[in-house]
Amino acid sequence: MTTLAGHTDTLTRDALTVLQPGFTGTSAPDWLLRRLNEGLASVALFGRNIASHEQLAALTAQLRGERDDVLVTIDEEGGDVTRLEARTGSTFPGNHALGAVDDTALTREVAFELGRRLAACGVNLNWAPSADVNSNPDNPVIGVRSFGADTALVARHTAAYVEGLQAAGVAACTKHFPGHGDTAVDSHHALPRIDADLKTLYDRELVPFRAAIAAGSRAVMTAHILVPALDPRLPATLSRRILTGLLREELGHDGLIVTDGMEMQAITAAYGIERGSVLAIAAGADAICVGGGLADDATVRRLRDALVTAVRAGDLPEDRLAEAAERVRDLAGWAAATTPRGAVYDGSGRALEVGVEAARRALRVTRDASAPDAGRPVTEPPFVASFTPVANIAVGDETPWGVAAELQRLFPGTRTGSFSGEDAGARALAAAGGDRVVAVVRDAHRHPWMSAALDTLLAARPDTVVVEMGVPQAAPRGPLHIATHGAARVCGMAAAEVISGR
Repeated sequence: MTTLAGHTDTLTRDALTVLQPGFTGTSAPDWLLRRLNEGLASVALFGRNIASHEQLAALTAQLRGERDDVLVTIDEEGGDVTRLEARTGSTFPGNHALGAVDDTALTREVAFELGRRLAACGVNLNWAPSADVNSNPDNPVIGVRSFGADTALVARHTAAYVEGLQAAGVAACTKHFPGHGDTAVDSHHALPRIDADLKTLYDRELVPFRAAIAAGSRAVMTAHILVPALDPRLPATLSRRILTGLLREELGHDGLIVTDGMEMQAITAAYGIERGSVLAIAAGADAICVGGGLADDATVRRLRDALVTAVRAGDLPEDRLAEAAERVRDLAGWAAATTPRGAVYDGSGRALEVGVEAARRALRVTRDASAPDAGRPVTEPPFVASFTPVANIAVGDETPWGVAAELQRLFPGTRTGSFSGEDAGARALAAAGGDRVVAVVRDAHRHPWMSAALDTLLAARPDTVVVEMGVPQAAPRGPLHIATHGAARVCGMAAAEVISGR
């Protein structure tokens, strides 16, 4: 017979085990190390935790000094969403660029090289890839994070990415189930709703997840979205119909189910983080992702205590919590046995080569043959006008993007400016003076002010080069238009090569 003390200890450990919290700083705080000894099994890393590859390796070694099989998780999609290279921009283009190339061998190699880098730094679970079909071009949060709008293309590249990442010893966490592509609302701020019928969902949204599961994806991340055809009342993260009935039983996923960040407004506005976490575990989730915005011991204690209280009150079956904790420990065991230890990553080599190769192949260059000197390369320091939209939280605003840095390297003396708003074009034109203009936009089709800025520039300076670094939904404009399909550092490098004629 289990004593009350022993029962309580097991229950508390299980409640800690299902949490994936973040923290602040570049070394582990004392409270985090203490929680690892008490049962915490996962730690989430973000850009704020990473200063260099060497520092990250030291941090993960510090964590493993407390718990050898700790799951060290990260949101490293490559492309626009990078934590490893948040201060410089990614060595790897993101999904949309890989989808534009449509070479699954290349996607597999990019994912493998990214995984090799993560493994060398001690990271063993990556919240990637995004398997969302970007069927709504006005989507404010997925966009270039998706391989594209074609279901079959997204499915084959999702599978290739999972295979490449896991071949490097890093568990994939395919997201955002059951599909976040057909939304026009960012779930960081509100609850999106997808009103597609059941047939459309099965024929479009679910196909890439089937491919990921068939490829052996070790984990799947939920979406904070309402899909009435699947569950008219609860968002996917909190829906037993969707997580247990559809993902677990019907699609056959037997790995970890991880929630998207539980501090996001799509959940907290209606349910609060504590009740939301209890409902998610009850619905079939195994791990609670938290820490993007809430990264302290108080949050961990609140969630641990909420889970324990829910079990004691009969609101959460104890065997459901125990099952979730066991799945976390199973994945931690797999990662401990699979992820290479002691590898050294030099930050260059094949990774940069494959990243640049993919970025170059993803470019779509359009020259207007009717324009004077169509496609004339830039030969002197230009003025780079970046038309900057508000970044979504997943991408963040700390990561540099654009072509300015590379053009400054090629043409010392290149001047730059960042503009937004209704008079952005006029202000950019005034700032450019007599220099040739390179106009850099991101999702121009979603921002009327951005399109108007291009009108102003092209009317006054018809030799303006236009670089679209978002989803190239709008028609090409200007004598030389370059679509990069993403804003990673290597995408800027590849675009600058075309701009300079090199």
